[in-house]
Amino acid sequence: MIRLAVDVVRLLQRAQLDLSSEKHLQECIASLLESVGIAFEREIRLSDRDIPDFLLAGGIAIECKMRNKARKVAVYKQLCRYAEHEAVKVLVLASNMSIGLPPEINGKPVYVASLSHGWL
Repeated sequence: MIRLAVDVVRLLQRAQLDLSSEKHLQECIASLLESVGIAFEREIRLSDRDIPDFLLAGGIAIECKMRNKARKVAVYKQLCRYAEHEAVKVLVLASNMSIGLPPEINGKPVYVASLSHGWL
């Protein structure tokens, strides 16, 4: 599961994804995951408030956030809520904003896929 999460982060960071909106980004990520055969579900409701953008096999939750659209504190709190759910085993933040996160939240590994890398 950790290996898959690391592979997904690398895949996302290498890709030139459409960063014009969060919806476009999500569509690009869905296409990219499908193209390499990674199974996922979109917007699975963990609770009334908690709906990660993607949930991959093994409990890898991917949340997409765009720079200037989200506050870093709010993003962190959202990831903390996701980490409270048993279905979530690993958290991946896919974003073009610079954000520092701890290596774990609630005992669950956290990874950041910097989407700006694909455009360098």
